[in-house]
Amino acid sequence: MLIKLATKSLLDRKSSVLLSCIAMTISIFVLLGVEHIRKESKESFSSTISGADLIVGARSGQLNLLLYSVFRLGAPVNNISWRSYQEVSSNSSVAWTIPLSLGDSHKGFRVLGTNNDYFKHFQYGKKTPLSFEQGGQFKETYDVVLGSEVAARLNYQIGDPIVLSHGIGETSFTIHDKHPFAISGLLMPTGTPVDQTVHVKLEGIEAIHQDGKASELELQPESITAFIVGLKSRVATFRLQREISETQSEPLMAILPGVALSELWRMLAFLEDTLRLISSMVFVAALLGLAAMMASTIRERKHEIHLLRILGAPPSFLFILFQVEALLISITSLLAGSALLAISLVASQKQISAQLGLHLGANPFSLSSVVIGVSVIAATMIVASLPALQAYKQAKTLS
Repeated sequence: MLIKLATKSLLDRKSSVLLSCIAMTISIFVLLGVEHIRKESKESFSSTISGADLIVGARSGQLNLLLYSVFRLGAPVNNISWRSYQEVSSNSSVAWTIPLSLGDSHKGFRVLGTNNDYFKHFQYGKKTPLSFEQGGQFKETYDVVLGSEVAARLNYQIGDPIVLSHGIGETSFTIHDKHPFAISGLLMPTGTPVDQTVHVKLEGIEAIHQDGKASELELQPESITAFIVGLKSRVATFRLQREISETQSEPLMAILPGVALSELWRMLAFLEDTLRLISSMVFVAALLGLAAMMASTIRERKHEIHLLRILGAPPSFLFILFQVEALLISITSLLAGSALLAISLVASQKQISAQLGLHLGANPFSLSSVVIGVSVIAATMIVASLPALQAYKQAKTLS
């Protein structure tokens, strides 16, 4: 009966209630959206690479090395020599290495030069290896393997020819159209930057830059961008890291992916806190608007309050009635805000993935969203207690 009465009362004031619901819905959408994007972004970054002990590149900041070698963001400050790569690869504590060469692109997608060790040893998520949806790894010099997003957006199939461009921008004035590549494999989706990457052989990269006139022996690269290292035992991690950093022949640095990611989160902590504060202030503003709306209607509802008192309703009943009305508004707004966020995520998922390389799940429901939902309801009830108390006092004066 109480819920039915509260619902009817809200419907009688549908214009002002609707405005309050819209304000609450938008604020909840922002609250849940900020938390979801923060959580999913961290998971997306953290799941990009696993099973790698070290990443080696030219000496610079460890965060810069991580971003361009793993996430394809930014550009390397310098390359490292093939000789240095071979020296580290031959170390007795090294189990495997994956060379990485960046610098070219195809229709806005990054091109990564590597070898078949990439498909053998690269892992993402919880040590999940790469797998092929169609075709397989490199066999010929001009073979290319596409990430799932590249193949889907450009509608490529096995055997299709593609042409690389120099540079990492979407527009390039140097196109290697004399030496087209042929697609040999399409990778399964990974939810990582691998999906937006065009993979080619290191020898293929060398061939197009030497105008294809070199012999197979001469196609060995002189330098690469970076390389990933897997060790036989993690006990040797810090020793090898120190040895690489102390190399005299070339300024190198070796980073631990997990440590570099921790540095990234520390740098972004201020931004996270700022976004949370802004979203919280939006919600507080919506709450105050709700309280103001409920308080302003008390004078209009004087006849309703008087009638309920005549029917025998105690002042506490009026207090509870106002609280139930606020509860209905908050639950309705919470459901609407969650639905709006889910729809927005589904609609923008592909665009965010293509432009930012972030893979955001379309399901906004998680433990953190439940905590936010409970907090929203609790905060609404606390704020609504002020007009509810005012209604209680007015009911007592009518006794």
